[in-house]
Parts: sequence; structure tokens; C-alpha cells
Amino acid sequence: MSDLISAPTRGEIPTLLAGTFPSDFAGRHGLTEGPLDGAELAVFNISALTGATQEQVETWSQLRDLYIPTIILISDLESAEMDFDDMAAIIGKQLDPVVTPFLVLHDDAGLPAALIDLDSLKIHNYVNGEQVIQESDPEHKVLVFEFRKEYLEALEAAGDDAFVQALLFPALPYSPVNGLGTIELDQYLALLPSSS
Repeated sequence: MSDLISAPTRGEIPTLLAGTFPSDFAGRHGLTEGPLDGAELAVFNISALTGATQEQVETWSQLRDLYIPTIILISDLESAEMDFDDMAAIIGKQLDPVVTPFLVLHDDAGLPAALIDLDSLKIHNYVNGEQVIQESDPEHKVLVFEFRKEYLEALEAAGDDAFVQALLFPALPYSPVNGLGTIELDQYLALLPSSS
């Protein structure tokens, strides 16, 4: 049995968007794009093809000084030779260590089609731009065992409000092609206090 869910509704949060995003990205996620000095959140779109740009590295340093909560979206997974988890490790060295609450599952053609939640071990399958949640198979649980252990240990060490306090940085897979990662992004945004 599967559940169909939709993104939570929320108010607008002043956000620094670092990287290239679809034109409707901010509005679709209840964000108001703005400068660094007024931001309550930063969202980085980092390509799996190139990693973080020098500009993103410099912006990251400024964000850390200001303790602004930050989410990293790793995109270009459809054409990248680099897997999501490998790129997350590289970004963790370029910027700061990141956590990966989800791992990517690929379809028969090798394209990113679903995510496995490392907390619940449920599959978030993206079908026609909507998310269908289903139970994972036993082999999925075995494959992600070490990743899950590492993720849960990082959460426990950081504390419950670590993301909101800008002490923990989630890296999420992102594909505007099929919507992969968009609902997971909204779930993180819902943790922040609304500015409206």
C-alpha cells in the first residue's frame, strides 16, 4: 500500500539562492529571494557535474559567520557520472560536512526515480511529478545500512534543532525534471519559523 502526499503549506522566508534555479523555484517553495544580509535561509544548487563554484565557497563562509540555516540541493543527477552520495562527500570537503537524509534510487535506464529515506527506510517514488511513499524491500535496507547508521549518528550528535541553528547541513538530491527532492526540500523548509 502506498500513500500519496503533497508538500506542506507555509509562509514566505527571505532566502539567498546560490546557483541556477528554475524561474518559478522560489515561489513554488514559499520563498522570497533576497540578499545575504536579509536572508533567513540559504539554498545552494550545486551541480553533480562540477561541484561547488568559487562564488558558492565564498558565500558559504559568510553564511557560516552569520549562522544562517542552509540546504544543499545536488542537481544534474540525470547526466552526471558522479553518484549523489559521492558528490555529497565531495561537497562536504569543499564546504563543511553535510548529512544525506535520502539516497537516490535509479530506474532501469539509470535515471534518478526515487529516494530512500534513511530515517524511515521508506521509498519516496516520484511518479508524474507527485510523490508516492511505499515500503522498501529488504535488499534496500541492507544496501543503505551503513549510510543510515552514519546519518542517524550525525543527527544524534548534532541535536534536534541543529538544522534550524545552522549547525547541520542537509544535502538533498534535486531534479526539476521529475520533481525528485522537491517535497523533501519543503519538509525541511517547514522546520523553519515563518516570517509572515
